Amino acid sequence: MALWHGKSKRKTTGGKLRRHRGKKNFEIGSEQIETKVGEARAKTVSSMGNTTKVKLRVAQYANTITKKGKSEKTEILGVSDNKANLHYVRRNVVTKGAIIDTKLGPAKVTSRPGQDGTINAVLLE
Repeated sequence: MALWHGKSKRKTTGGKLRRHRGKKNFEIGSEQIETKVGEARAKTVSSMGNTTKVKLRVAQYANTITKKGKSEKTEILGVSDNKANLHYVRRNVVTKGAIIDTKLGPAKVTSRPGQDGTINAVLLE
């Protein structure tokens, strides 16, 4: 399923807009990738401007910042809370703002793993 973002079908006055052309291929978005906890797997996708994005499908480690300000690579044990969707906790889906259980303790995810390619987290007290 591809997503297409564009203008509204209505004018500000309420009248209908008539399209002057059809959809272009570069206007089509991609499906949301739900990063899960397990053996690490990533997908490389080409994007506009001859650049590439790394999308995490499955992640095993997170870069956590400790209370002293140092960064450590720690193993993810599971997801304990996810405000994006309550069912993501049961399925161990990691999104931005999710609280994950690590070997150092609970941490809050500050990156977007489906788009950034890494999981960065801040250790909670």
